[in-house]
Amino acid sequence: MKLLRHGAVGQERPGAIDADGRARDLSLLVPDFTPEWMAADKLQALAAIDLSRMPLVPDGTRFGVPVAGIRQFVAIGLNYRQHAAEAGLEIPREPIVFNKALTSIAGPDDDVELPENSVAGDWEVELGFVMGRTAKKVAVADALSHVAGYCLSNDVSERDWQIKRNGQWGKGKSFDGFGPTGPWLVTSDELPNPQDIPLELAVNGEIRQRSSTADMIFPVAEIVSYLSQFMTLLPGDLVITGTPQGVGLGMKPTPQFLRRGDVMTLSAGVLGTQRQRVV
Repeated sequence: MKLLRHGAVGQERPGAIDADGRARDLSLLVPDFTPEWMAADKLQALAAIDLSRMPLVPDGTRFGVPVAGIRQFVAIGLNYRQHAAEAGLEIPREPIVFNKALTSIAGPDDDVELPENSVAGDWEVELGFVMGRTAKKVAVADALSHVAGYCLSNDVSERDWQIKRNGQWGKGKSFDGFGPTGPWLVTSDELPNPQDIPLELAVNGEIRQRSSTADMIFPVAEIVSYLSQFMTLLPGDLVITGTPQGVGLGMKPTPQFLRRGDVMTLSAGVLGTQRQRVV
């Protein structure tokens, strides 16, 4: 299934995409897509719903983050071979891990507000996944069974804060709205192989990033297993898995960064599309 949440900020209701690609409202049957609803038995129950009998979501309705009540927002850095090459960095021997603030999570088409005096706003199209089961010291072979589903994310970054402000990466990645996610969550039964997803991002219609999750250094199964050795991953946790080549910081001969008025558009095959205006 493709699960979504629709409505104004703070008033989102659960929904799903039907066989004809239309959004249906599920609020008569489900209170909200909270971490508890990411469990396999709950998702199986949702799959039994006849979506054609559910009310249509009006065209133009805002989509929010597909899961409510996310408790951890974890990110992986430098996880694409060609991105490491453009940055002139060695392939990491282990995943680079950092956290983004929960307050940075936003809907897929919400405006991205650059912080005051920002001069180095950047884009990063990424595959995200949401945990369905608690994961603690899980093996790689069992890791994907802990994932509820997959989504599209934009790891928006302010490079001056990230690199020059004497701290870890979260400083440049945790501003409000710096984590657009959605438009929907594709459940793992519908997407058994997360390592074959096309990723594309354009700024003002010009393609900046075009790649595939096949170029990831550490695939999703390894990421889940690795993280679970150091922390307990909880149902509903959101993890984003790194970005491919083509970020503004890596552009030659001169880096190019976001300016107010720019429009970012992202696509990822079955994971859908996003559009954010920079304000």
